[in-house]
Amino acid sequence: MKIVRTTYLSLGSNLGDKLRNLQLAIDEINDLVGHVRKISSVYKTRSWGFEGDDFYNICVEISSSLSPERMISRLLDIENRMGRTRAVEQGYKNRLIDIDILLFDDEIIFYDNLKVPHPEMLNRKFVLVPLAEIAPNVIHPIAKKTILVCLQNCTDTEPAERIDACLARPVSLVEKFNYIAIEGNIGSGKTSLARRIGDDFNAKLVLERFADNPFLPKFYADQERYAFPLEMSFLADRYHQLTEDLSQFDLFKNFIVSDYYIFKSLIFAQITLPKEEYNLYRKMFDVMYKEISKPDVYVFLYQNTGRLVDNIKKRGRDYEKNITPDYLEKIHKGYATFIKSKEELNPLVIDVSELDFVNSETDYRKILRQILDFEPQSNK
Repeated sequence: MKIVRTTYLSLGSNLGDKLRNLQLAIDEINDLVGHVRKISSVYKTRSWGFEGDDFYNICVEISSSLSPERMISRLLDIENRMGRTRAVEQGYKNRLIDIDILLFDDEIIFYDNLKVPHPEMLNRKFVLVPLAEIAPNVIHPIAKKTILVCLQNCTDTEPAERIDACLARPVSLVEKFNYIAIEGNIGSGKTSLARRIGDDFNAKLVLERFADNPFLPKFYADQERYAFPLEMSFLADRYHQLTEDLSQFDLFKNFIVSDYYIFKSLIFAQITLPKEEYNLYRKMFDVMYKEISKPDVYVFLYQNTGRLVDNIKKRGRDYEKNITPDYLEKIHKGYATFIKSKEELNPLVIDVSELDFVNSETDYRKILRQILDFEPQSNK
């Protein structure tokens, strides 16, 4: 798991609907940069260093695993999408949004385009007043004093007036869910999505170890002969992995994302095994299933069969070359039946047939938004 650091940002706006600008920036930061944990009150201040409309200023605390370089890059992207382009600006001007990194843990950073702590923050009450509200006892790594003491020592005489307005703190996946299982047909992209969510939210990843299964290449060459040993070996491995990893989840309450759930075993066994073997398999499965923790949300990625075939060809796994569209359709039907009968697993079906969440940030964010907006049955 990546190291998560606490970062403090300053946000300001003096054009258009200033409160809406700040809220939009907060939402974007929460989606793209890090989990927003605290938001200060909104403070009105006069424009600093030029003649212009009053600013609305806030400070936010975020937790993020991004490096300073990636963080400033994403913050600049947010500013650009909202209508600000720093590259062409000279001096102080009116702006829809202004986002600055004030503190990055207790680090001192000097890059060409990034200096942390912000070199002017100790001279500006519009920064120190909201920052002292949410982080009074944080130590400035250069001044070696708390933010509250820094505010008391600040020589800026411009007032910062708190206004009667409240900005909403976005809810993160980490807050809403403890365990997300991501499923889908062969080639649907479930592992790619699980990896990306795991990377962005510093989750514990539980990934299927299918590549280590010695029966898999043999099964695709001779399904009738190797179906039962394949399914039994997968069931045993999935059970062992999930009981081990999810027991740690129960103990430490980590945010976990998996690219499969144990019911995958039953779905594939229904397709590949004859009746007698399936009945025996089902008895083993039912015993094991009682020991497995259930996900807060079961995400199923639907891809049309043509797209699945293309994806399988692109990744070029030799043992998958004989997978037929008919076999993929059977898997589709198996999942559809399973999802209809397992409402207690809080299934969420997302059609990704026209989405490229691996290469498109927009498509990826659409999927995250659908997961975040989903209300599990137990919460309704």
